[in-house]
Amino acid sequence: MVPALFFYQLALIALVWLCLMLQWAWPSARTLFPTTPEPPPPRLKRQRAPKPFTGLTTKPHCADCAQVSAPHPHAPSAPPPRLVMTRGRRRQVDTSRHFCPNPDCVYRGWVGWGNLRANGHPSGGPWRQLLCVVCRGSFLESLGTLFYGKRASVDLIVRVLACLAEGLGIRGTARVFEVDPNTVLAWLVEAAEQLHAFSRHVLHDVHVRQVQLDELFALLSAVKAGAVSKAEAIERLERLPRWVWVAMDPESKLVLAIDIGERTLAMAQHVVPQVA
Repeated sequence: MVPALFFYQLALIALVWLCLMLQWAWPSARTLFPTTPEPPPPRLKRQRAPKPFTGLTTKPHCADCAQVSAPHPHAPSAPPPRLVMTRGRRRQVDTSRHFCPNPDCVYRGWVGWGNLRANGHPSGGPWRQLLCVVCRGSFLESLGTLFYGKRASVDLIVRVLACLAEGLGIRGTARVFEVDPNTVLAWLVEAAEQLHAFSRHVLHDVHVRQVQLDELFALLSAVKAGAVSKAEAIERLERLPRWVWVAMDPESKLVLAIDIGERTLAMAQHVVPQVA
């Protein structure tokens, strides 16, 4: 017969094993009662202010200040060296009466300095293209003249302006040369601008023995300002609407002063000091 003590020991072992199994399978207190998580650190705010870059030391106060502070190309104090090409075939096209119009080129404004080369006729046009060998810029030889950008021939434009100078009306000139009257008017306005620019640049310190002052009718200023349409200007040019004050030397036929205004004493007092 098995003694009772053996059963007590067996039951004690079973209880100890059951406690170990329950402790292993039962969730821990950390899982049943979670602790409060720590708040995450604050996110760094992105700086929206632009960082200074190379070349900018102070921020301009306004847009105008920024334009003023921007570097501008200055004309060189000394002329650039003349370019003499020793290689290749001798040039056949004379470019000594032109200069490079690129404002960033050191040869800008220097006429006959050897930096220009002929580069053919673009698209088979009548005007030759010139190339600057320094800045590699190109331009047409008619740049800065009345004929720049015109498809009409030079002879036609010259003959039209000659007829207008002789007193023929715009409509009559347009009928003779089979040109639109608006085109004739546009050529006349551009020719007047060229003459005015030439007078401001060339005429100064002129000594003459005689001066002839007279008034001529015209409407070019109103057309240029947009106050009068082209169709209305062509109609009104026949009725002497505006006056052009001209002072000239009768011996050399040199125009000394030109201005547009009414035929009044105030206009005369404005033109005479310019001639003096």
